[in-house]
Amino acid sequence: MKIVTDCAADIPAEELEALGIIQAPLFIQFPEGEISSLDISADTFYDRLEAMRPAIPTTAQPSGGLFAELYRKLASTDKNILSIHISSGLSGTINAARDGGEQAKPHAEVNFWDTLTLSGGERFQVMAAALANRAGWTMQAIQERMAKIRESVEVVYTLETLEYLARGGRIGRVKALAGALLNLKPIIRVERTDGKYSTVTSARTMPKAIATVGDHLQGMFGNKPVWVTVLHGRFAEKADELAVSLRTKLNIAKEEVMRISPVLGVHTGPGIVGAAVVPMELMEDLV
Repeated sequence: MKIVTDCAADIPAEELEALGIIQAPLFIQFPEGEISSLDISADTFYDRLEAMRPAIPTTAQPSGGLFAELYRKLASTDKNILSIHISSGLSGTINAARDGGEQAKPHAEVNFWDTLTLSGGERFQVMAAALANRAGWTMQAIQERMAKIRESVEVVYTLETLEYLARGGRIGRVKALAGALLNLKPIIRVERTDGKYSTVTSARTMPKAIATVGDHLQGMFGNKPVWVTVLHGRFAEKADELAVSLRTKLNIAKEEVMRISPVLGVHTGPGIVGAAVVPMELMEDLV
């Protein structure tokens, strides 16, 4: 079976290769033209993003035709495909994938999975599927494990500024202005029920916001052993601060620090830092 995902899962290239995962692009639309998020480095992207101020690029999902072409190509060696994608509450990518699956029939038999999350939370589900597939698990067993991860994973982050959310139309400008005047740092999570963003609370300073992210995760996981992926845009110093904070508040069995995809950074700017956390018991028999 072939495992397909999208670049919103933030899976490093070496991990994609090692696990045999195929990644579909998302697209960033600059005034001078569209570029695949797979073809631009994070630092180059943030340089261009900041140079555009006060304008902002937009993002676009892959077409059904792109997915159909991908599925047909993969089906030449294995017609069974599991396509795992960013939350339907945040993107229409999985709908495009389903459209592509219809176009690829009868050459490819595609099962689809809505992770109801993104970034590190999506990555945990994709990794579990790829590792379980390599171990010979059935499709049913793989989806049962992904469901448990989906129900348990937490993705939460904070932002240095609300400017990019406002410019991208993700929040109202009045709310953004009020937040800027008060220097508020929102703490945002992905809801497990509908895969949409919700605001947990806000803090007046970045150190307080980082501490609040840690408190939120401690309240969710307690002393349960967890796998922690700290995530950031171009905010390495704050990512290190969050990692240090989480070590004092969580029972960390595995930890890593990674960067989010440029296509996600369009709406957050470089000043994003957060974490994806999953109970280690849902991953340890696979890794």
